[in-house]
Amino acid sequence: METGEKGKKLALNVVSNKEHKGFGAGALDLSNLSSIIIDGEDAYIDLGAIHAKSKVERGIKFSMNKDDTPNGRKCWIVWVYVGRSEEGPFYAGVTACEMLVDTEARRGWKILADHVNKMDYALKQRIILDGLSDGEKAALKRVLAEHNAEWWERSGEALKQGLA
Repeated sequence: METGEKGKKLALNVVSNKEHKGFGAGALDLSNLSSIIIDGEDAYIDLGAIHAKSKVERGIKFSMNKDDTPNGRKCWIVWVYVGRSEEGPFYAGVTACEMLVDTEARRGWKILADHVNKMDYALKQRIILDGLSDGEKAALKRVLAEHNAEWWERSGEALKQGLA
């Protein structure tokens, strides 16, 4: 299990009984949605991505123009939705969103609309892994399987084939 900045264990946010009662309550249930960052061939759970505050995003000024980040490294936010079947929880929706990050220049590129749409697709239990390299797929598969082997086993063939 990965640990966060202050030694806290990080987990996929899937066992929450909390109900959001603020503005827009009931519009979107994010309690079973989590995020994984893929940075090179390293992958880790980072729930900060749900609010654009993941470790790789903090302190970065993002642009929609890719030319603004000529030295950016490719990173991915992967939205993971955990569904439930009669057998138990499983990885139901998994979608990957590309971004470029130049930590030194504090610049980045991402298309916010794509990130929002892919989050929505994960909530709708779709599998979209387009663009991930073999190494990135292996890193994502490792995080999902190590986090909960039973959830991985119960997951659909589309996800397993997509990460094969």
